[in-house]
Amino acid sequence: MDIQKLLFLPDLASAHGGDLDRLTFYIHILMAILFLGWGTYFIVALTKFRASANPVANPDGVQSHASSYIEVAVVLAEAVLLLGFSVPLWAARVDQFPADKDATRVRVVAQQFAWNIHYPGPDGIFGKTDIKQLDSQSNPIGLDKNDPAAKDDFTTVNQLHLPVDKPAIVYLSSLDVIHSFGLQEMRVKQDAIPGLVTPIWFQPTVTSDEMKKRKGDDKWSYEISCAQLCGLGHYRMKGFVTIDTAEQYAAWTGEQAKAAAEAASGDAWE
Repeated sequence: MDIQKLLFLPDLASAHGGDLDRLTFYIHILMAILFLGWGTYFIVALTKFRASANPVANPDGVQSHASSYIEVAVVLAEAVLLLGFSVPLWAARVDQFPADKDATRVRVVAQQFAWNIHYPGPDGIFGKTDIKQLDSQSNPIGLDKNDPAAKDDFTTVNQLHLPVDKPAIVYLSSLDVIHSFGLQEMRVKQDAIPGLVTPIWFQPTVTSDEMKKRKGDDKWSYEISCAQLCGLGHYRMKGFVTIDTAEQYAAWTGEQAKAAAEAASGDAWE
């Protein structure tokens, strides 16, 4: 069964997405059963207990315990969905983060109306940030360029690169209002809240090139959408994600790190 097509979901491109899709499918099944059950009960009640069929009230009432059995069955079904699927899936996203050494780590700083991406560079250490260094145009993340760890850091705007088949840890924050970081194909959505850094993780499984071939569209791209109304420019707060092979990602980060090193030795760092 192709759950994505059945539920009209976007193409799946993350390791955990299949479990989330299955949970969504099971919840739809339970809701469909409840909808049909309550709809049937409503029709039966209107017919069986109409005034013309019951001119005199029955003091004994309903003697059947069928409703109790149905309620127990619904509670059991919800308990299975919650304890058997939802809690383990949630725990894996929240409590079972991959080790930093085994993951690609990036910071995503949201602002009206853009996504600022901060990479730690070859040393794997994020440079310090300071609100006093913040400039909405030239330094939107407030990177302290005097920090030695920041020398090889580099940033992009609305362009997130990640390698395929490797866990990615994203540290979300916001400069102004609440935004929401949404990657549909990755089955990822998390609020970016001012004053908080919220880590999330997922593992991409399909490169951008592979997905373009599937869709038959060379111009297609994974998108970062803001899933929280954040102001008048909310409609245009859109970023793009490129899922690379390991070789492509190494080449791209190498180019970015080289450019950062050249900038570090120039006037920009004086």
